Amino acid sequence: MIPADKVASIQDAAQIENVIGEYVNLKKRGSNLLGLCPFHNEKTPSFSVSPTKGIFKCFGCGRAGDSTKFIMEHEQLSYPEALRFLANKYNIEIEEINTDEARAEKLFFDSLHIINEFAQKHYTNNLVNIPEGQNIGLSYFKERGFRNNTIEKFQLGYSIDSFDDFFNAAKKKGFKEEYLLKLGLVSQKNNKIYDFLRGRVMFPIHSISGKVIAFAGRTLLTDKKIPKYVNSPESEVYNKSRELYGLYLAKKSIRKNDNCFLVEGYTDVISLHQAGIENVVASSGTSLTTDQIRRIKRFTSNITILYDGDAAGQQAALRGTDLILEADMNVKVAILPEGDDPDSFIQKIGHSGFETYIADNARDFVFFKTNHLLEKTKNDPIKRAGLVKDVVSTLAKIPDPIKRALYIKQCSALLEINERIIINETNKVKSQDFKKYVDKKQAPKTQVDTTSVPDRYDEESKAPASSLDDSLEMLEEMMIQVLFNFGHQSLKSGAFVAPYIVGQLKRSDIVFKNELYQEIVNIYLEKLKNGELPNTEFFQKHSKKEVSDLCAHLTFDKYELSENWELKHQIFVKTISQNFEEEVVNLVNRFKLKHLMIMIKENQDRMKTEKDGKELSRILKIHQRLLQMQQELAVLLRIVIIK
Repeated sequence: MIPADKVASIQDAAQIENVIGEYVNLKKRGSNLLGLCPFHNEKTPSFSVSPTKGIFKCFGCGRAGDSTKFIMEHEQLSYPEALRFLANKYNIEIEEINTDEARAEKLFFDSLHIINEFAQKHYTNNLVNIPEGQNIGLSYFKERGFRNNTIEKFQLGYSIDSFDDFFNAAKKKGFKEEYLLKLGLVSQKNNKIYDFLRGRVMFPIHSISGKVIAFAGRTLLTDKKIPKYVNSPESEVYNKSRELYGLYLAKKSIRKNDNCFLVEGYTDVISLHQAGIENVVASSGTSLTTDQIRRIKRFTSNITILYDGDAAGQQAALRGTDLILEADMNVKVAILPEGDDPDSFIQKIGHSGFETYIADNARDFVFFKTNHLLEKTKNDPIKRAGLVKDVVSTLAKIPDPIKRALYIKQCSALLEINERIIINETNKVKSQDFKKYVDKKQAPKTQVDTTSVPDRYDEESKAPASSLDDSLEMLEEMMIQVLFNFGHQSLKSGAFVAPYIVGQLKRSDIVFKNELYQEIVNIYLEKLKNGELPNTEFFQKHSKKEVSDLCAHLTFDKYELSENWELKHQIFVKTISQNFEEEVVNLVNRFKLKHLMIMIKENQDRMKTEKDGKELSRILKIHQRLLQMQQELAVLLRIVIIK
């Protein structure tokens, strides 16, 4: 367990704009910062960070919280793990209180990361200190031109050509076989466990935060029956369709240069880094995925694809790029001279030569594809018609209508086809894609997808309910929102807002329908009983995740008024903070009125079914009293209740 004073020090040091800025490209928007959400796929930024409040909020997927919560969500860490992560980042020493509960929290994910870190150090030690590793692995890296500091930077290693070298070392450290198998570091056959990666140079794969999450092993044998590369299987800490090799080391340079070079291989990334080109990542031989593109887009909207100059390289350059265009990113392609890959090319011409070549040869992907296909079709009209359809399918992926129109105009000239024809064909493809999307949305769901369950802010996800219940839910949320934002402010009477609201609720015997909201009210009641008045920060850092999440949701302002409204245009708009006393009193009365309306309806239903005359008379008296109270509240609210 981390002591409370250390938790406070960590949270003070971890300024939210700096923490999130490591992962998301944030731009100033008023007093807040705006960027693309790292937790869901979006084209228009809806992820907002408030440095003054110390919280983030995505108005698309609903995730919210402070800097610790962001690290928990992004790195899939527990609360204590996230605190340790931030403490390490900001050089804060923590002496933990060792309890059984604290030790239990460090189980699963922590164990997997510890084992991967141990494996990396084991393989690196093999490379630099063990004769087999020095003679085979280190010699290979030196032949590739990698310097010692580069080998150290990428934590390269070597796996001894033995069935039990790593397994024996891991057993000696006391690591569980179950975890070793989960990570794919060892395999099991006929009840025998053996090293999965043997006799290979090792490339550790890092998460975006720098943790070792997997390995790629390259054989140095020429036997074609042996796969050249073998990667760790997917695990709880490694998803190959999401990770990009080198992103951890490249992210700052990508943001600085506002461009990301995309290559195929591990050695391509390493050689470019060594030459000073650090804004580079690799898809590691797999087809580019939406998740990988999304990760790059956090730091830049510009990608330059580098591929070999042979036919296979040109074909590879065409794969996955439609997904990049669909994400509203700008794509260029630089085909290297035939016989070269990024690794060999950068070692030939160096940093300045590489930059000059890219400036002269990087071409916009849409035009690259069009010219590439034109060369293949020559004068064959059938093939040329197929080419047009292929180009049109790419143009239809471009979401920005202005950008798409400019591409259509230039592609029309290249293809020597009337612009109107390309526009019509593009619109047809877009219409077909939209119809598929609608059909998919409207298709009956046979299974609940728990990975994409919309949160309570997604209006489309709400199940049909009575108008009274929907309105009550809204009022309950507004009550909690006012408590969070204005609970510590005082009214003209001298009373604070929070005691006024919870006092009114208690006197009226009102219990919230939403259990979490009622829990918030109960916290206020308990704290007020002890002479304490909890503020927003208390709830933002509450130990219960649901409470802290809710506070972040309800205290983040999505919109703020421009200063120009008042400074330039002399337009003055009242906000709830200026008008809060009147709003608070009205809200409490509206809430009471809604409960009365529900009670009146329930009472009417009882009158319809009640057979006993005496009981019916009692219900009628209650009904008359409820109607009277309803009328009194209506007068206070200056509204007319239509019966």
